[in-house]
Amino acid sequence: EEEEEQEQQQEEEEQLYQQLLLQAAREMGSKTPVHEHLPSRLITPQPGLCIKTVSSQGTKVFVNICQSPQIPPPPPLTEAGLVKLLQSDDPSSYRVPMSLGEPHAEIDNSGQGCTAYDVVINDEFFKKTQKDTLFLQFLIAVLFEGLENKYSLDLSREWRVLKNRKCLGSIGQQSVRTSSRPCIQEIDDTETETSQSKGVCPEFRLIVEPPVGDPEYLIAEIELPEVSSSRSLLLDLGEDRLLLCARPSRFHLDCFFPLLIDPASSAAQYHTLTQVLTVTMPIVSSSM
Repeated sequence: EEEEEQEQQQEEEEQLYQQLLLQAAREMGSKTPVHEHLPSRLITPQPGLCIKTVSSQGTKVFVNICQSPQIPPPPPLTEAGLVKLLQSDDPSSYRVPMSLGEPHAEIDNSGQGCTAYDVVINDEFFKKTQKDTLFLQFLIAVLFEGLENKYSLDLSREWRVLKNRKCLGSIGQQSVRTSSRPCIQEIDDTETETSQSKGVCPEFRLIVEPPVGDPEYLIAEIELPEVSSSRSLLLDLGEDRLLLCARPSRFHLDCFFPLLIDPASSAAQYHTLTQVLTVTMPIVSSSM
């Protein structure tokens, strides 16, 4: 009896997580911004895994989840943090950067025509989804919503991962914008200079990832209490500098880094629940 109760409880928890995943994905998809006429560059993604599902018309749809280091990673998040996020009032505050490719016609193993889509995410985040089923389910829920919103699709939430096949068809190059909203992790006692000319200098911290070995990312976490929306924020990144203003003259941060970053490949995200701005910046050089 005790084992049956545990199995029933586990099934109920899985059903709850599925509902939360769908709800979160819908909210994220509905808030996906459209970026037009922004500078872009071509990237060549690598295949990761292939998802099979069907459309509301009953046609087969395959989604090739691809990976590239040129797609910014989402902010760091543990499994416990993901569960807490899904149960929060604003799950759409967490964004997974991705590039949604154009549909291409393919032939499946049975010789039937089908449609395939290539979706590119950060390679390190892809590895994380391979180690944690909840993150994979979360990713698939989010990218399904993204494809539905972009291409007016209606996809079944019954899907499966193809075995022994990383993609259907050939993976082509994709054009991704080079100027994106900046994304972050932790440096202690970093030598920085700040100046406040307009507004108060907010509390912030800088983090390097990985913490050991050659640094790859510089992450800034900036506390902005009483800032209700990212619309009031002005963020500018240079190779060794971050400039942030919160209108109207509430906060002002002018920070210089002891290393060089790539502003064009950086990403930023404001979490309205915690009121923290996270900026993730790829490191170009650790020496000035």
